[in-house]
Amino acid sequence: MTHSTIESISAITLATHDMARAVRFYTRLGFDLIHGGEDSLFSTLRAGTGYLNLTAQTERREWTWWGRVIFHVSDVDAHYALAVESGCQPDTQPRDAPWGERYFHLTDPDGHELSFARPLDASRH
Repeated sequence: MTHSTIESISAITLATHDMARAVRFYTRLGFDLIHGGEDSLFSTLRAGTGYLNLTAQTERREWTWWGRVIFHVSDVDAHYALAVESGCQPDTQPRDAPWGERYFHLTDPDGHELSFARPLDASRH
């Protein structure tokens, strides 16, 4: 039996009822659009070495809370400022967590929970 190790997440795909709104939301937060766009049924944005995909769904398709996607950023406080300056209303302010990350939460217009985080320096503990 061969053994294979999971190395990373390549992409996450989130559903949206409004592709134009979703693309504008994520590009304002600093994601680079590399495929699709506001008039597309499927769009891909760069998220570091991975990807965030958006797939258009009809209003008949409903979803409930599914979890949270966590993006590591170079500066949590600067990313929080970018979110606020671009018109977003984060769910929390940046804070240090007991598990060793600085983070803040934000909910996208389709109800998907996002966290922007950075591991804390070990010397700060």
